[in-house]
Amino acid sequence: MKILIAPDSFKECLSAFAVTEALSVGLRRSGVPDSSLLCRPLADGGEGFLDVLHHALGGEIDTVCVSGPMGNPVSARYGLLDSGRTAVIEMAEAAGVHLLPVEGRNPGVTTTRGVGELIKHVLDLGVQRILVGLGGSVTNDGGTGMAAALGACFKDADGKPLAPGGAALHHLVEVDLSGFDKRLQTVEVVGACDVLNTLCGDKGASFVYGPQKGASPKEVQQLDEALYHYAAVVKKQMGVEVLSLAGGGAAGGLAAGLALFAGATLRSGAELVFEAYGDMEESIGSASIIISGEGAVDGQSAQGKVVAVLAKAAKDHGKPLLVVAGKVGNDLEALYNAGVTAVFPIAPEPMSRSVALEHAREYLEQTGESFGRLINVFLSDT
Repeated sequence: MKILIAPDSFKECLSAFAVTEALSVGLRRSGVPDSSLLCRPLADGGEGFLDVLHHALGGEIDTVCVSGPMGNPVSARYGLLDSGRTAVIEMAEAAGVHLLPVEGRNPGVTTTRGVGELIKHVLDLGVQRILVGLGGSVTNDGGTGMAAALGACFKDADGKPLAPGGAALHHLVEVDLSGFDKRLQTVEVVGACDVLNTLCGDKGASFVYGPQKGASPKEVQQLDEALYHYAAVVKKQMGVEVLSLAGGGAAGGLAAGLALFAGATLRSGAELVFEAYGDMEESIGSASIIISGEGAVDGQSAQGKVVAVLAKAAKDHGKPLLVVAGKVGNDLEALYNAGVTAVFPIAPEPMSRSVALEHAREYLEQTGESFGRLINVFLSDT
C-alpha cells in the first residue's frame, strides 16, 4: 500500500512541508508504516512556489532588498536553478498579503514595484528564463508597478507619472516604454497562475480578490473601472487586448502586466511543479490513496489550484483523493466532478480564525490519524 501525501500550503499558517509532515505524523500514529508514505509537498504559483521548486530541483536561494507593497524596503528571496540559467520569483515575497497587517491593506495604493526590482536583479545575473509565481498578492495595479521598476512610465493628462497603485490607473493617458528594459525581449518569462480569473468584471481581479486585500465594495467597483480603463489605454497604444486573457487577473492583474510588458506565457503553477518533480504521474499511479489539502477549499479550488490539478490526475488514474482544509466553503460539486472523492474540514468544532490557525498542525495530525485508522480497518477487511 502506498499513500501519496501531496498538499498545498495553508496560507498564512503552515507551509506545504509542514502540512505534509503533520499528516504523516498522524498516519504513523495510527500504525501506517513510514515505508507506505510518499510525500510530495506542492504549490500552485502562490505561497511556497519557490521553496517547492527548490526542493524538487535543487539550486540556490538568495535574498535581495526591494520595495515592499507600500514602498517600504523588504527582504525578498529568489531562486536560481539550472546552474543559474533559470530564476524563480515568488511575487508575494515583494508584494504579498502577509507583508501588511489587515488594517494596513489598501489595493488602491499598494504596488508591485518590488516584483519588477526582483526581475531586474535576476536579469543583471544573466538568467535566460524567469518563472514568476503569481499568488498571495496584496496589490491590484495590473502589474504597472512591476513595469515601472523596469523602465516603463505611466503618465496622466499632464504628462506626469501616476502615483503607485490600482486607483491611479483611472488617470492613465499614456504608457511610455522608451526606457523599458530591452533584455526582456530575449529572456523567456513564465507566469505561474493558480487561478483562471480574467482582469476585469465580476470574476475579475478586483471583485473576487479585492475584498480580502482591504477594498470596500465601493473601492472594488472603482478598482475594476480603473483596470478597464488601463486595458483600454494599452489596447489603443500597444495593440494588445488583455481583458479576455485567462488568468490575467492573477495577483491583482500582475499576470496581465507580465504578458503585456514582458511577453510572458501564463501557465498553471501546479502543473509546473508536477513537471519539476518528474515522477508525479508515476507516484499517483502507484498510490492506493492520495491525500491533499489547502487552507481554504471551495468552488474556486476547481480552477488552477493544486487540488484541481491533482484531482484531474487522480481521476485519470482511478485513484481516490481525500482533501483536508482549514475552511470548507460552498460549491464543492465542481471539485467532486473534477475528481475529488471527499473534502474534510480539520477543525473539530466551531472556533475563531485565530484559534484555528494556532492549532492547525495539531488538527492536521488528528485528521491524519483518523484517516490512518480508517485505512487500516478497510485493509483488514479485504
